Amino acid sequence: MSRKYKFNDQTKCYFVTLTVTEWVDVFTRKEYIDIIIDSLTFCQKNKGLQIHSYVIMTNHLHLIISTKEGGEKLEFILRDFKKYTSQNIRKAIEQNPKESRKKWMLWLFKSSANPAKQNFQFWQHYNFPIQLSSPKLLDQKMNYIHNNPVRSGVVNEPEEYMYSSARHYSGKKYTVLEIDFV
Repeated sequence: MSRKYKFNDQTKCYFVTLTVTEWVDVFTRKEYIDIIIDSLTFCQKNKGLQIHSYVIMTNHLHLIISTKEGGEKLEFILRDFKKYTSQNIRKAIEQNPKESRKKWMLWLFKSSANPAKQNFQFWQHYNFPIQLSSPKLLDQKMNYIHNNPVRSGVVNEPEEYMYSSARHYSGKKYTVLEIDFV
């Protein structure tokens, strides 16, 4: 992988995208979104993750992240986050009696895996981190994140979407995840 897609400077902010394998719309159910939120909160409290902007869509999430001084490296935080959420979302799907897509999703995640390495592939492998080296690039990516639900036709205004930091930046009181403003 090229140096372009690595966390080269742990003190900088990065834009990352985590995508569900085959773009499956998993995050249409609150119980699966809650696993994402709880895990991100854990990483903030215990691993030094700083989340500056986020959006959780039906099949992917975008983040602008950095680490606190003395925190774990971003690539390790994301590795652990993806492993934990993959295992727990799989269990939640398996145990959800109301999940009408259960067999199909589990089959798809199993068939997407490399059998020599694993038997289940929930997240796509790469996050393609982009270092946000200027205020202009940071603003561009933050606007991209916050307008994602608008472009998808889910809401009319970014701050209307519950699973986005746009709510924070607009001053809305109810939010699902704390952020570190930039």
